[in-house]
Amino acid sequence: MSDTKLTLGFSPCPNDTFIFDAMVHGKIDTEDLSFEVLMTDVEELNQKAFQKKLDITKLSYHAFAYLTDDYVLLESGSALGFGVGPILITNYKLQITDYKISNLQSAICNYKIAIPGKYTTANFLLRLAFPEAKNKTEMLFSDIEDAVLSGKADAGLIIHENRFTYEKRGLYKIIDFGEYWETLTNSPIPLGGIVVKRNLSDEIKNKINRVMRRSVEYAYANPEASRSFVKENAQTMSEEVMQQHINLYVNDYTIDLGEKGRNSVKLLFDKAKQVGVIPKTNENIFISK
Repeated sequence: MSDTKLTLGFSPCPNDTFIFDAMVHGKIDTEDLSFEVLMTDVEELNQKAFQKKLDITKLSYHAFAYLTDDYVLLESGSALGFGVGPILITNYKLQITDYKISNLQSAICNYKIAIPGKYTTANFLLRLAFPEAKNKTEMLFSDIEDAVLSGKADAGLIIHENRFTYEKRGLYKIIDFGEYWETLTNSPIPLGGIVVKRNLSDEIKNKINRVMRRSVEYAYANPEASRSFVKENAQTMSEEVMQQHINLYVNDYTIDLGEKGRNSVKLLFDKAKQVGVIPKTNENIFISK
């Protein structure tokens, strides 16, 4: 049987390289699937998905809300959980207590805020908490700390490994949006998931679903096997931060969303639709088994 070649997009962040290593390097049974890989920043992946250029891709849940007619969500590969949310930081000691958002609405709404992309889940949470905050500048997530330190931005919305580095650089947390979401909903925050094109055959979609899970399970069972791949794409990140990143964003929900994970995604979309942040979504957003 000949291979079915599919385009696959994911980020160079440690959580993604950790879970995709076995899949793209033939360490597991890929069921005659092969992959043409694009590794790039999550917001660029979001944009590629809007252009329908990728068969399989990591996608921010915020972006996915606009693309549910074109893509469906796999059961494996997602990043969601407790204590994993984006953080709004600044140069000043300014902190929300007990998440009384109203106490900071007027201040935040006057800030120039650096964000990691319009369609990131981080920006969705910022819009949910501070709907009047309109003065935003999009930039690569890794440039946001420097923008705040240099005064180019009054505040920055950080994601990924920057949650482990901002304090060491003399920056301060205003609000952890993961904690904000958990307080609001008592639910884990869905950040990003792995989606496949809806128009692929059911046979291919279910193969991808099985292979993705197999790759995540292999990564868990053989944590050293992916280390070189993770490290070569982690740029200047220390091994300690690299491992913290994996430990934070790869968890049981990454193996299988399960009922609680699926309900969390639905809740995110419901909240976003209620406040007009996203449009109406397709009713069937999950892969059919």
